[in-house]
Amino acid sequence: MRHRLGEELLTGEQVAALLKTTPRFVRRLVQARRIEYVKVGRLVRFREAAVADYIERNRVVPLSRAELRRQIGRAA
Repeated sequence: MRHRLGEELLTGEQVAALLKTTPRFVRRLVQARRIEYVKVGRLVRFREAAVADYIERNRVVPLSRAELRRQIGRAA
């Protein structure tokens, strides 16, 4: 995926604020390579689209009781 020139890059602190978490959590995501990032020299920056992708990949969709029963039945 190509980066659009002129697209604002976010700092780890800004990403933490968007996710309503701590900067340490964002650093851990980077270390585990669970979120896409851009290196600018020694600095780590994030595209807004990368943060949106991370959120979408980690979205949990609720199940109905019938769906839950079917999944439990398959696991047994």
